[in-house]
Amino acid sequence: MKTGILEVLIVNAKGIRHTNLVGTPSYYVVIECGTQTQRSKVSSGKHEKPCWNEKFIFELSLFDCKNLAHVNCRIMDRELFTNGGFVGEAKIYISGIISEGNEQGYIEIKPSAYNVVLEDGTYKGQIKIGFKFIANKEKYVMEIRDQFITEKKEPCHSIYECIWRISWSKIILFFCPKKCSKDKNKRS
Repeated sequence: MKTGILEVLIVNAKGIRHTNLVGTPSYYVVIECGTQTQRSKVSSGKHEKPCWNEKFIFELSLFDCKNLAHVNCRIMDRELFTNGGFVGEAKIYISGIISEGNEQGYIEIKPSAYNVVLEDGTYKGQIKIGFKFIANKEKYVMEIRDQFITEKKEPCHSIYECIWRISWSKIILFFCPKKCSKDKNKRS
Protein backbone atom coordinates (compact mmCIF):
# COMPACT_ATOMS: atom_id res chain seq x y z
CA MET A 1 0.00 0.00 0.00
CA LYS A 2 1.38 3.39 -1.02
CA THR A 3 1.89 5.75 1.91
CA GLY A 4 2.64 9.44 2.21
CA ILE A 5 4.72 11.37 4.70
CA LEU A 6 3.51 14.62 6.24
CA GLU A 7 6.09 16.78 8.00
CA VAL A 8 4.77 19.48 10.31
CA LEU A 9 7.25 22.15 11.41
CA ILE A 10 6.17 24.08 14.51
CA VAL A 11 8.30 27.23 14.55
CA ASN A 12 7.02 29.71 17.14
CA ALA A 13 4.02 31.67 18.42
CA LYS A 14 3.41 35.28 19.30
CA GLY A 15 0.70 37.25 21.02
CA ILE A 16 -0.87 34.21 22.68
CA ARG A 17 -2.57 34.57 26.03
CA HIS A 18 -0.70 34.14 29.29
CA THR A 19 -2.59 31.59 31.43
CA ASN A 20 -0.37 31.40 34.52
CA LEU A 21 -1.47 33.36 37.56
CA VAL A 22 2.03 33.08 39.03
CA GLY A 23 5.33 32.40 37.31
CA THR A 24 6.52 32.06 33.75
CA PRO A 25 4.47 29.94 31.34
CA SER A 26 5.92 26.76 29.84
CA TYR A 27 4.18 26.24 26.51
CA TYR A 28 4.07 23.06 24.44
CA VAL A 29 2.05 22.03 21.38
CA VAL A 30 -0.04 18.91 20.87
CA ILE A 31 -0.33 18.06 17.16
CA GLU A 32 -3.25 15.88 16.08
CA CYS A 33 -3.13 14.45 12.56
CA GLY A 34 -6.01 12.04 12.01
CA THR A 35 -5.67 9.34 14.69
CA GLN A 36 -2.01 10.18 15.42
CA THR A 37 -0.96 12.58 18.17
CA GLN A 38 2.49 13.98 18.98
CA ARG A 39 3.69 16.48 21.57
CA SER A 40 6.40 19.12 21.26
CA LYS A 41 9.07 19.95 23.77
CA VAL A 42 8.47 22.80 26.20
CA SER A 43 9.10 26.14 24.54
CA SER A 44 12.24 28.16 24.82
CA GLY A 45 12.18 31.93 24.76
CA LYS A 46 10.03 34.42 26.60
CA HIS A 47 6.31 34.00 27.07
CA GLU A 48 5.64 36.80 24.54
CA LYS A 49 7.19 34.69 21.75
CA PRO A 50 7.62 31.02 22.65
CA CYS A 51 9.86 29.11 20.26
CA TRP A 52 9.85 25.38 19.45
CA ASN A 53 11.45 25.02 16.00
CA GLU A 54 10.57 21.33 16.01
CA LYS A 55 9.63 18.94 13.20
CA PHE A 56 7.04 16.16 13.46
CA ILE A 57 6.62 13.32 10.97
CA PHE A 58 3.31 11.58 10.33
CA GLU A 59 3.08 8.53 8.09
CA LEU A 60 -0.24 8.53 6.25
CA SER A 61 -1.97 5.55 4.69
CA LEU A 62 -3.81 5.79 1.37
CA PHE A 63 -7.05 6.07 3.37
CA ASP A 64 -5.61 8.96 5.42
CA CYS A 65 -4.41 10.73 2.26
CA LYS A 66 -7.94 10.65 0.84
CA ASN A 67 -9.87 11.49 4.02
CA LEU A 68 -7.64 13.67 6.21
CA ALA A 69 -9.06 17.19 6.28
CA HIS A 70 -7.05 19.08 8.88
CA VAL A 71 -4.24 19.12 11.41
CA ASN A 72 -5.07 20.49 14.85
CA CYS A 73 -2.33 22.20 16.89
CA ARG A 74 -3.31 22.85 20.50
CA ILE A 75 -1.07 25.15 22.51
CA MET A 76 -0.93 24.10 26.14
CA ASP A 77 0.71 25.59 29.22
CA ARG A 78 2.40 23.15 31.58
CA GLU A 79 0.99 23.89 35.02
CA LEU A 80 2.55 22.72 38.26
CA PHE A 81 -0.57 21.18 39.78
CA THR A 82 -2.54 20.13 36.68
CA ASN A 83 -1.92 18.26 33.43
CA GLY A 84 -1.83 21.52 31.50
CA GLY A 85 -3.86 24.56 30.76
CA PHE A 86 -5.42 25.12 27.35
CA VAL A 87 -4.08 28.29 25.72
CA GLY A 88 -5.58 28.06 22.23
CA GLU A 89 -5.57 26.04 19.03
CA ALA A 90 -5.04 26.37 15.30
CA LYS A 91 -6.90 24.09 12.92
CA ILE A 92 -5.15 24.01 9.53
CA TYR A 93 -6.95 22.45 6.58
CA ILE A 94 -4.46 20.32 4.68
CA SER A 95 -6.60 18.33 2.25
CA GLY A 96 -5.46 20.68 -0.55
CA ILE A 97 -1.81 20.22 0.41
CA ILE A 98 -2.18 16.44 0.35
CA SER A 99 -4.04 16.32 -2.97
CA GLU A 100 -1.52 18.68 -4.61
CA GLY A 101 1.35 16.67 -3.13
CA ASN A 102 -0.12 13.44 -4.47
CA GLU A 103 -0.34 14.96 -7.97
CA GLN A 104 3.18 16.40 -7.99
CA GLY A 105 4.81 13.79 -5.75
CA TYR A 106 6.06 16.46 -3.34
CA ILE A 107 4.96 19.83 -1.97
CA GLU A 108 6.43 22.16 0.64
CA ILE A 109 4.59 25.04 2.29
CA LYS A 110 6.94 27.54 3.95
CA PRO A 111 6.09 28.38 7.58
CA SER A 112 3.14 30.76 7.79
CA ALA A 113 1.26 32.35 10.67
CA TYR A 114 -2.11 30.84 11.61
CA ASN A 115 -4.57 32.41 14.07
CA VAL A 116 -4.84 30.86 17.52
CA VAL A 117 -8.50 30.33 18.45
CA LEU A 118 -9.53 30.53 22.10
CA GLU A 119 -12.24 28.48 23.86
CA ASP A 120 -14.87 31.17 23.21
CA GLY A 121 -14.14 31.26 19.45
CA THR A 122 -12.19 34.53 19.46
CA TYR A 123 -8.64 34.92 18.20
CA LYS A 124 -5.58 35.78 20.30
CA GLY A 125 -2.13 35.49 18.77
CA GLN A 126 -0.62 33.42 15.99
CA ILE A 127 1.39 30.24 15.60
CA LYS A 128 3.87 29.78 12.76
CA ILE A 129 3.70 26.36 11.08
CA GLY A 130 5.19 24.88 7.91
CA PHE A 131 4.26 21.71 6.01
CA LYS A 132 5.92 19.26 3.67
CA PHE A 133 4.11 16.37 2.02
CA ILE A 134 5.91 13.58 0.16
CA ALA A 135 3.65 11.26 -1.81
CA ASN A 136 5.57 8.05 -1.17
CA LYS A 137 7.67 6.82 1.70
CA GLU A 138 10.49 5.46 -0.46
CA LYS A 139 11.19 8.90 -1.93
CA TYR A 140 11.26 10.37 1.58
CA VAL A 141 13.74 7.77 2.79
CA MET A 142 15.99 8.50 -0.21
CA GLU A 143 15.77 12.26 0.48
CA ILE A 144 16.79 11.79 4.13
CA ARG A 145 19.67 9.54 3.05
CA ASP A 146 20.89 12.15 0.56
CA GLN A 147 20.74 14.86 3.25
CA PHE A 148 22.80 12.65 5.55
CA ILE A 149 25.42 12.07 2.85
CA THR A 150 25.74 15.79 2.06
CA GLU A 151 26.07 16.60 5.77
CA LYS A 152 29.07 14.25 5.94
CA LYS A 153 30.91 16.39 3.36
CA GLU A 154 31.46 19.27 5.76
CA PRO A 155 34.20 21.86 5.33
CA CYS A 156 37.47 21.53 7.22
CA HIS A 157 37.31 22.60 10.85
CA SER A 158 41.06 22.99 11.37
CA ILE A 159 44.08 23.83 9.25
CA TYR A 160 45.52 20.37 9.85
CA GLU A 161 42.36 18.69 8.60
CA CYS A 162 42.41 20.85 5.45
CA ILE A 163 46.07 20.04 4.78
CA TRP A 164 45.42 16.35 5.27
CA ARG A 165 42.59 16.43 2.71
CA ILE A 166 44.76 18.09 0.04
CA SER A 167 46.59 15.55 -2.04
CA TRP A 168 50.35 15.45 -1.49
CA SER A 169 51.05 15.89 -5.19
CA LYS A 170 49.43 19.34 -5.09
CA ILE A 171 51.57 20.35 -2.13
CA ILE A 172 54.76 19.21 -3.86
CA LEU A 173 53.81 21.07 -7.05
CA PHE A 174 53.03 24.17 -5.05
CA PHE A 175 56.45 24.32 -3.36
CA CYS A 176 58.58 22.86 -6.15
CA PRO A 177 58.58 25.80 -8.63
CA LYS A 178 59.95 28.19 -6.00
CA LYS A 179 62.76 25.82 -5.09
CA CYS A 180 63.60 25.10 -8.75
CA SER A 181 63.74 28.81 -9.63
CA LYS A 182 66.14 29.48 -6.68
CA ASP A 183 68.42 26.67 -7.91
CA LYS A 184 68.52 28.23 -11.40
CA ASN A 185 69.49 31.62 -9.96
CA LYS A 186 72.36 30.06 -7.97
CA ARG A 187 73.73 28.29 -11.05
CA SER A 188 73.85 31.48 -13.12
